[in-house]
Amino acid sequence: MSSTTDASTGRAQIAERTLRTDRWWLPPLANFVGLALWVVYATVRAFMQEWYFVPQYNYLTPFYSPCVSNGCVEQAAHFGRFLPDVWWLPYAALTLPFLLLFRLTCYYYRKAYYRAFWLSPPACAVAEPHARYTGETRFPLLGQNLHRYFFYLAAIISVINTYDAIKAFIKEDGSFGLGLGNIILLINVVLLWAYTVSCHSCRSIIGGRLNHFSKHPVRYKLWVQVSRLNGKHMQLAWTTLASLAITDFYIMAVSAGWFSDLRIVG
Repeated sequence: MSSTTDASTGRAQIAERTLRTDRWWLPPLANFVGLALWVVYATVRAFMQEWYFVPQYNYLTPFYSPCVSNGCVEQAAHFGRFLPDVWWLPYAALTLPFLLLFRLTCYYYRKAYYRAFWLSPPACAVAEPHARYTGETRFPLLGQNLHRYFFYLAAIISVINTYDAIKAFIKEDGSFGLGLGNIILLINVVLLWAYTVSCHSCRSIIGGRLNHFSKHPVRYKLWVQVSRLNGKHMQLAWTTLASLAITDFYIMAVSAGWFSDLRIVG
């Protein structure tokens, strides 16, 4: 280790970027690879505009929900078709931007991509390569403060995903059906709700601005439950990325005819 002393501050000026001897670079590298792969997959699927719906079982991938483009098949358009059918506009363009902004402004994802993509900083006790630090006080990072409002929209979209999962239990002929696709859709929507509700904004909305929890027992009990989920927010953030990709891939594979849905009932 080499160091000099700054006469103006009397503090040691360490030349090394960090004194850490562990593999501190591994978590940001893993985050970079994981997030990059997911973004590439999600982008490709959002613009494929095919293999998103299984009419026989009413399976609709969350990447295309709600399907509101004029290019959507009629059975998949649960809320009507009114967006123009052009290649550069995803079929679920009404909701995808808000879901993206909800995740981009999420407190955990900020930490993940600040470290993985901007190296700001790459890890604790590791100097970042940037000469200046302005925090989230300038555009576009000033928009991170809108996270609470994106939470409200994400909650509405979770309701839509729940509707899709329930509707999938009714087959094309109107009879009840249960297959592996139903189970995957149901698990995905439960995980999405858990991630959404575990959001720091949700915790603040439920228990924020209360001076005496004893005077608000119901909100206190809800706050306790959300706080427990909040402790798993990082795990849920990654789990839901995986569940979304798995759900989409399964529906795509069944829709494309790569394999058949494993049926349990009907």
